[in-house]
Order: sequence, then C-alpha cells, then structure tokens
Amino acid sequence: MKTSPSCGKRVKKPVMSGLDVLAARRFAPVRKLSVGLICNHTSVDRTLKHAADLFVASGTRLSALFGPEHGIRGDVQYMKAVGNERDPRTGVRTHSLYGNDQASLRPTEKMLKGLDALVFDIQDIGARYYTYQATMLFCMEAAAKAKLAFVVLDRPNPVGGVAVEGPALRPGYESFCGTHNIAARHGLSAGELARLYREELKLDLELTVIPCDGWSREMAWRDCGLPWVFPSPNMPTPETALVYPGMCLLEGTNLSEGRGTTRPFELFGAPWLNSDRLTEALLREKLPGVMFRPAQFVPAWDKHAKARCHGVEIHVRDPETFRPFRTGMACITAARSQNPARFRWRTEPYEFVSDILAFDLLCGSSRERKAIERGEGWRSMRAAWTNEERAFGKRRFRHLLY
Repeated sequence: MKTSPSCGKRVKKPVMSGLDVLAARRFAPVRKLSVGLICNHTSVDRTLKHAADLFVASGTRLSALFGPEHGIRGDVQYMKAVGNERDPRTGVRTHSLYGNDQASLRPTEKMLKGLDALVFDIQDIGARYYTYQATMLFCMEAAAKAKLAFVVLDRPNPVGGVAVEGPALRPGYESFCGTHNIAARHGLSAGELARLYREELKLDLELTVIPCDGWSREMAWRDCGLPWVFPSPNMPTPETALVYPGMCLLEGTNLSEGRGTTRPFELFGAPWLNSDRLTEALLREKLPGVMFRPAQFVPAWDKHAKARCHGVEIHVRDPETFRPFRTGMACITAARSQNPARFRWRTEPYEFVSDILAFDLLCGSSRERKAIERGEGWRSMRAAWTNEERAFGKRRFRHLLY
C-alpha cells in the first residue's frame, strides 16, 4: 500500500535501491567481471555500507573507481578540479572525471584498460544541469567505444518521476550542464535516462539497468525510507533538491542562490534588493505550491561573501503542484525588475564554456534571457515551455521502468 507523497507516511514495503537489489542477488550480474565503479559518497545501501566495500566483500573484482564532480567523498565544491588518488579502504585506484578541462570529464582508454564493465551508482537529483547524469552519459559513450558492458544501479528520483518541466536544449548550447535535449526537470531515474541516451544517441552498448524495488513515480523522497546522503556540498536535504531545478538558474546571474548559507537554493538575494518588495512581487505571481517570506542572510563564501543580502526564503507547501523552473524564472525576473542597473548575467566561464553565457547554457538557449531583457515575465514563456514539455514527455515514455 502506498500513500500520497505529501502525507509524510512511510510506505509499507521499504524501497530498495539498485545497489540493494544487486546485493540481494549476490552480485550475480557482475561478480565474474573486472569492474570499474563510477561512484561517490552517495553510493551506499540501506545500511549506509558503501558500494565499493560491498563489491570487494562479494568477491567481485573491483579494478578501478571513477569519481564525478565533487569527488569520491563529495567534499569538493562545485566547478573545482578533483585529483586522482587511491581509495583508503579498498586500495583501489581512483580516477577523477572532473579536472581542469573538458577532456578530463571522460574516462580515457588507459583508465578503462583491463575492465569488462563499468557500473554507475550515484544519486542523481532530477535536473538536466546536475552533472552526475552527464558523467554517466560520457562513461556510456566511452564504454561503447571500448566494448565494455555498462550497468546502472538505479536510485529514486528525489524530486519525483511524474512532473516534467522546463525548456528544451537547443543545438549549439550543449555543455556539461546540458549534454542532451532533455527537460530541465526530466522526471526520470538514472536508469531510465541511460535507456533514453542509448536509444536516442544510437550507442552500440550492452546496457543493464538494475531497477529499484518498491519505488513508484509519485513518491516523495521521504516516503522511500532510504537514508538521504547529500549528493553534493550544497544539496543538504531533499527539500533543497526539490527547488534546485529552478533555483540553479541563479548561478547564471549575480544574485546569490544561498551558497555559503545553511539553506542553499531555498534562500536567494543580493545586497541591493528590498526583501519586502521582492516578496510582495513574488506573492502576486500566485505560483503553485509555494510561499515566500522576506529574508536577510550573510553568505560565508561564494557570491557576496560576508555581505548582508536582502532577499527571500522559498517555502514549498505542496510538492505535487510546485513547479521549480517557473518559480526560479519568476525569482530572477522579479529581482531584475527591482534594480536592473545592479543586476547582471554571469559572464565568467561556466563548466568549461567561455563563449556562451551561463544562463543560456542552463536554459538551453538564449530565448529566456532575451525575453527577460525585454521585460517579459515567466507567463509569456509558458506556452513554449508547455509545448516542449509535452514533446519530451512523449519521448521519455518508452523508457520508463516504474
């Protein structure tokens, strides 16, 4: 028996991640293979035992570890290079898949030498610009080229698997925060994304997805009964994940998205804004499932470090109706309209791209930025988003596992 995602009750049958399912099968699909494990600190079972330890204990030949952005331990901040090392518990060589340039994002032929399969087990967030699923795609492409099997140990999408939201990614705007044309909030698990990528990118790849057991698309994370291990330094709670598909857009501006506070992405603001006016403007938008309150905060680091920011705290009241992308766009347009002279788009390089604005990379084109510069609000863009969301919803349907 399942309950509504908003009621906060546990499901009767606990959810098992793909790692839990694989362990219950005694690692049968991979135990005779030489395995490279793409993992980080979220790669744990229900009892918080790490996948690398479980692989070794099972007798599987764990020959290499591959770490994404933020590193194997998840202690490196965003867009900071991660080095190579050895795993202190298993002694297995660790290869970084996030260095100082675009080439560092993909495993090399040398890294893959001697392997039979790559296994991906990392908790995703459900947003196109969250880079773990980009790492998965690049590893899939490398595995196809090297004729290695690829296994995804699936995990629940923490923002749910029903809603699809946000604009399409247009050709020429691909980057590490948008590798393929999927919705900004895609509503897929990592395993479902892998199935879509293999088909749409025509990868000649032996792909196996070990599905979760007991998860259904409408479930909220706190209904799963699984431990929350924050996937990156600024993703402390499932509630942070819920607002991220919209509030990450602020990375493309000079507004603070709350990094350097205890409520990243739920707080936003800047030193020159008026909190009360900003809150009133957002309440007038009547965005579904969300409330706003005036807030002041001082980021310990990142944008406006040590400066008092005036802004808003986002309070999601109904996760089922809340639409983070529309909310993020409304926050940006409201802040810009209050003080256009102080607002600016980020012009510094973003995820190794220097010739396209970060905001355009996140949105998937320059359309949204140009509309905001013309003084348009999110409602003027809604029709285009709805059409693109509907088109992606049809594309994704054949790849659903739950």
